[in-house]
Amino acid sequence: MANKLNQFLVMTGLLLTLSSCSSIGISNPFSSGTHEQLRVPQNATAYVCDGNKQFYVRMLNNGKDAWLIYPDHEVNLTQTSDNNRFTSGAISLVINGDATTLNDGEKIAYVACKAQLKK
Repeated sequence: MANKLNQFLVMTGLLLTLSSCSSIGISNPFSSGTHEQLRVPQNATAYVCDGNKQFYVRMLNNGKDAWLIYPDHEVNLTQTSDNNRFTSGAISLVINGDATTLNDGEKIAYVACKAQLKK
């Protein structure tokens, strides 16, 4: 009888271990079924541009730096002699109301960007 109990416990342990490594999704009874929306980073302004492109900016150092927040990385941009322009290498952000632009060399061009009101 003890041997059967040991086999049962070993098999149960193996099954639990395998199920934790499984790629099969197990339904969460407490889930609402909807994915949480991306949140605006604290103290940042969301910009939505043509083509529904989006980025965030957090102003630092009394407005002399713009912390550019992409979904996968962040970059500090420093203010140029033109107070509305911030750069770092090839990246250039010009804050100009509803005509704000962001260029990252030739790869990315965000145009007609509008700051979104904070909720």
